[in-house]
Amino acid sequence: MVSRSKKSKNQNLLEISDVERVKILKEVKDSLRQKIVEAKLWKSLLELENLVINGETVYCEKDCLTGFSFEHKP
Repeated sequence: MVSRSKKSKNQNLLEISDVERVKILKEVKDSLRQKIVEAKLWKSLLELENLVINGETVYCEKDCLTGFSFEHKP
């Protein structure tokens, strides 16, 4: 199978196999679903006056959000 980076970005869904078509459509659907979830999260965060994570204020309505980071510990 050809890797995703080598595939043409514009594929005619009518010219590819059913299996590949279903796979591509599932990936697009999952990607769009993730983007919707992220957009809803950002919208709800923008409506907050203060955002506190683990006791640390990361956003206050009076100040600009400059960014934050966290370490993922498995």
